[in-house]
Amino acid sequence: MGARPQLSPPDYFDLPHIDEAVQVIQRTTSLRPRIGLILGSGLAQVVEHGMDVEAVLRYEDIPYWPESRVVGHPGRLFLGRWAGHPVMLMQGRAHYYEGYTMAQVTFPVRVMQRMGIEMLIVTNAAGGLNPAFEPGDLMLIRDHLNLIGMMGLSPLRGPNLEAFGPRFPSMRNAYDPALRELARRVAAELEDVPLHEGVYVGLGGPQFETPAELRFLRQIGGDAVGMSTVAEVTVARHGGTRVLGISGISNKAVWDEDLEPTHEEVLEAGRIMVPRMARLIEGVLRQL
Repeated sequence: MGARPQLSPPDYFDLPHIDEAVQVIQRTTSLRPRIGLILGSGLAQVVEHGMDVEAVLRYEDIPYWPESRVVGHPGRLFLGRWAGHPVMLMQGRAHYYEGYTMAQVTFPVRVMQRMGIEMLIVTNAAGGLNPAFEPGDLMLIRDHLNLIGMMGLSPLRGPNLEAFGPRFPSMRNAYDPALRELARRVAAELEDVPLHEGVYVGLGGPQFETPAELRFLRQIGGDAVGMSTVAEVTVARHGGTRVLGISGISNKAVWDEDLEPTHEEVLEAGRIMVPRMARLIEGVLRQL
């Protein structure tokens, strides 16, 4: 495949950019996905637990698609079926802290929407702020605190794409209540899938939080904290896509100034979270 088109980091993409990526993907498969799925840190192997794969593309072969540069994010796009549903699955994501703009980080969601997805399942690895959470647990995202977006780094900055949604979209019920209820029912029927529910705090990273910052985030209502997801959800909701969000609790918040969090423990927790996440996703898809 030829060289990728080169752009200076854009603040936004127009429809021709999005459609160019769509056309490249559609040349590899006749599948028309209805569900999008984004796998976060340490969760890449979820794809091996139930998806029937029809096509695989590397991110670098898709125009304008941001490449993943972090361990635990292989950077491949899978198209196939899971529990009978046509699915478009991202094995890893790009992050704002890698040097991308918010428009680049959320470009894949726009492509998914243009391809026809109606529902997005977004996952991540997150630090547990809630003392009841243990590494390996799952947290159904009820709402989020978009701290990086509230400071002005919104993926909707720039000319509004009227083909997707309104200039001022509502973020009320950003995480679909009916999908959350379905996930709760599925988890209740499964063994060894601890599912909490709470508020995800989205930060810019890549540095981990100080003990004072962790105390602050807990005091303002956060149950888990991470460096992704909220921008993707914002774009998904702008385009009218229903969202189910699930965090894998990779580590407990480090309040002790003598202890150090690491990315390695995030990946290690993934070994516990992967089968649990896969079973929950499979159960939800089967009952849609």
